[in-house]
Amino acid sequence: MRPSHIALAVLVTAVWGVNFVVIEVGLDHFPPLLFSALRFLVAALPAVFFVGRPKVAWKWVAGVGLALGVMKFGLLFVGMNQGMPAGLSSLVLQIQAVFTALFAFVALGERPGRIRLAGMVVALAGIGVAAADEGAGGPLLGFTLVVVAAVGWGVSNVLTRKAAPPASFNFMVWTSAVPVLPLFALSLAFEGWDRDSRALASLDWTGVGIIAFVAWVTTLLCFGAWSFLLRSHPASSVAPFTLLVPVFGMSSAALFLGESVSPLRWCAAALLVGGVALASLAPAPRNRAVQRVDTPAPALPVEDHEAHASR
Repeated sequence: MRPSHIALAVLVTAVWGVNFVVIEVGLDHFPPLLFSALRFLVAALPAVFFVGRPKVAWKWVAGVGLALGVMKFGLLFVGMNQGMPAGLSSLVLQIQAVFTALFAFVALGERPGRIRLAGMVVALAGIGVAAADEGAGGPLLGFTLVVVAAVGWGVSNVLTRKAAPPASFNFMVWTSAVPVLPLFALSLAFEGWDRDSRALASLDWTGVGIIAFVAWVTTLLCFGAWSFLLRSHPASSVAPFTLLVPVFGMSSAALFLGESVSPLRWCAAALLVGGVALASLAPAPRNRAVQRVDTPAPALPVEDHEAHASR
């Protein structure tokens, strides 16, 4: 990769890491499900009117939209609202690599090799250490919700592989439109009209800026840049840069939010990032059928990765 492309990859992962801090601040302005609904509403509108019809079947648009928007980001925002620290959330979400490999084995017949399996075991050990650290006094419910959010990310990755969208930006815009109504409905059911209306009535320029950042910068702009990198270079060269997301997430949370990082958490970070690195850099998995999959389809970002990125 040329130096300018390396710099772009680092910049994208830095924005995705800092985004967890932005989400933490945003949760002071909005209930979590309403916040997530507004994020996808602004990401989808007005872009959905300019990108043309989806280039894949509607079932894939709906499936990825629900798994990524409702399950991953909805539960991530709720988990953080339950007290899950921003930096730790950026780390724990990386376990999605393990869930993606497991679901790909079941749904796509991709057999992970020994190196990838070893990486998955190491990453799971890191999650165990992080859980032990949180269990000592942290929000275990929030931790669990973020792990389940990583499951949703894994599901969306496999569905995206099945869909194989030829136009990534078009696909991202349409999948952003899917979770808007379900998230608004869940917000009304669990957070209530009074709480939602108060949040909207008290909307200030800080809240507007937060929504614009998580919707346009971390979702659309960063995803567009990431798609450009994936079109320009092999996925195996680009994907490992996502390991920088928790580095930027934990450091920015410590810098801007004053989050402390315990020795156990550093140990968990080393195990999880190391395990995901092994799994990501291992040779491409083999298909149970004769067909071989050499280059995986790009995962949708975390934030809002969102590596969506994608807080």
